[in-house]
Amino acid sequence: MNIHFTEKASSKGVLVVGIYEDKILTESAQGLDQKSEGLLTRALKNGSFSGKKKEILSLVAPHGLENSTLLLMGLGKKGTLTAQDCEVIGGNLTSHLMTLSQSEACVLLSEIEGRALSLPEIAAHLAGGCLLRSFYFDKYRTQKQDEKKSILKEISFALPSQADAHKATEFFKPLESVSEGVFYTRAFVSEPPNVLYPETFAEELKSLTKLGVKVEILGIEEMHKLGMGALLGVAQGSVKEPKLVLLEWHGKDQTTKPLAFVGKGVTFDTGGISLKTPDGMPDMKYDMTGAATVAGLLKTLALRKARVNVVGVMGLVENMPDGNAQRPSDVVKTMSGQTIEVLNTDAEGRLVLADALWYTQDRFKPELMVDLATLTGAIVISLGNEYAGLFSNNDKLAEELYQAGLDVNEKLWRFPLHENYDKDINSAIADMNNTGSSRKAGSITASQLLARFVNNVPWAHLDIAGVAWSTKDDDLYEKGATGYGVRLLNKFISTYYEK
Repeated sequence: MNIHFTEKASSKGVLVVGIYEDKILTESAQGLDQKSEGLLTRALKNGSFSGKKKEILSLVAPHGLENSTLLLMGLGKKGTLTAQDCEVIGGNLTSHLMTLSQSEACVLLSEIEGRALSLPEIAAHLAGGCLLRSFYFDKYRTQKQDEKKSILKEISFALPSQADAHKATEFFKPLESVSEGVFYTRAFVSEPPNVLYPETFAEELKSLTKLGVKVEILGIEEMHKLGMGALLGVAQGSVKEPKLVLLEWHGKDQTTKPLAFVGKGVTFDTGGISLKTPDGMPDMKYDMTGAATVAGLLKTLALRKARVNVVGVMGLVENMPDGNAQRPSDVVKTMSGQTIEVLNTDAEGRLVLADALWYTQDRFKPELMVDLATLTGAIVISLGNEYAGLFSNNDKLAEELYQAGLDVNEKLWRFPLHENYDKDINSAIADMNNTGSSRKAGSITASQLLARFVNNVPWAHLDIAGVAWSTKDDDLYEKGATGYGVRLLNKFISTYYEK
């Protein structure tokens, strides 16, 4: 979708004006009301629309306007708009516009009041929300079911002056880069597993080199030489060769330690020999969301030329149950030298991350590591679909991630790590087992295993199983892949580590 800022309102398609709560007209709305001989006042007086955030009222454009439709957009109480509010309102606007048979829309903005936000900033965040909500995935539909979605091509924002339009454009640029990263993640997660598997995933990531990202791909022979028995054990039941993909973005001098982000990339998870039940199996195409999020983050950083060094490590495997598949009670040796008794082959993500985390800290000596994974069903039982789980060995890192999540409304909730939980993964015949002794505290015991592979580097684990995919539409995405984590981690980096 094309989004731009101008000082001249478009006369084509849909015209949008803001209304404050309690039916208070903004300056733009007042001007239209006068031109239309009180049309807006009469419509507000006789209807239930009150101007609350996200409310939309559609009117036939009055005589004298060349636009076909007039939309009243609720802004909430005057003077209370935050950046998050603007994004939500913008997303809701796009959602509504996509139901109309119109290719263009123009949003009139004059002196809208926000909470510590200038008008150009308000415009940029409204546009950011519009853009985020515009993504939909219909690549494989030969008969389009939602023709109106594809009709909307352009949203312009008309501001009082060219200077305001220029400022809004500058504020919007980093938001646009983030959206591109989010879309990159959503597209990966949406792909079917017969199309996206370790080799094709890795191949697609090579396109990031055009943006200045260094891409390195390790195959099965390299991982065997490195001793990655845990990751390779997961992959051995599949005909699809596993890959370890390394993405590097250098935005500072080479002497600065990188920040490291590690993603679980199980492109399809049957559970292996510990086979999943059929009802949940189709969802397992998105068990690679952690890796997709890392890819989206690196694309975002490259697009906006972030002043930071970052490495992304992605363990890509497919977990299948053939005659060579890993068995429950197998023992695997990790790259670190530690051994793991595999009691359940469906607890495979922690095996992939064990080797990926150890490799990351050993090779790159990062300032910190954050891993992302759709790791446990237990986190969904705990938090539902509102929060991702946060586990960390470092209070400062945990607090920074938590606050960044609040800032972009991708919320995190911290869980404990403790030696008593750690004892629960001890094995009678190996250094540890991959499940714990019971179903209790499943997300915590999984994290305790990961903690044994970070080698005292400041580290956080984000269990995103409940927030990676949505079964219903939301303010900033339609049902399907959410792109959770890209905006959070970009905010984390820009706020705390980009100097």
